[in-house]
Amino acid sequence: MTRQKIEIKKIDNITARQVTFSKRRRGLFKKAQELSTLCDAQLALIVFSSTGKLYEYSSSSMQQVIKRHSLQSEYPEKPRQPSFDELQRHALLTREVAEKTMEIRHMKGEKLENLNLEELKRLEKMIETGLDRVIETKDNKFLQEIDSLKRKMAGTSVVPIDVEILEQGESCESITAISNPEDLDSSDTTLKLGLPFPGSS
Repeated sequence: MTRQKIEIKKIDNITARQVTFSKRRRGLFKKAQELSTLCDAQLALIVFSSTGKLYEYSSSSMQQVIKRHSLQSEYPEKPRQPSFDELQRHALLTREVAEKTMEIRHMKGEKLENLNLEELKRLEKMIETGLDRVIETKDNKFLQEIDSLKRKMAGTSVVPIDVEILEQGESCESITAISNPEDLDSSDTTLKLGLPFPGSS
């Protein structure tokens, strides 16, 4: 047996009207609760029966929902105003960005005319400290490259060149001459040690 569709009009029978109101009200509140849970919606329902009895449902606080509705109705198109803390933080960040930007320009030698003597001295010391760090890092890189070349040359037949020889100003020709062991074997130069044998001239 199929259910008959009820005509949507006022129910004249008071008892039937009250029963229908009670059933539909519970169903309406249940649907409202499901909507709030499923969609994370904030909602409130206010219902007065024909006898003047109040029924209400709210997903959070009824007063908060009503207050929010009032504000939304009063200022429908007004954007959200930032809070005082947000404005203060924005101003602080803006000032920091401006200071860092000017500091970078000072490091590049720009906009120095507005600095007093103490500020110029402080800037000079800061640049000197940074330059010392750059030179130290560069020297360390040089030493690392020299060590790497020494390790590579140790695995070949070429005699490693001592860095001290380069520092003492030896010419490339002399270094090349001593780096080839075969040149030493073919040389006519002899080395005599001690006294000569008897009878030798």
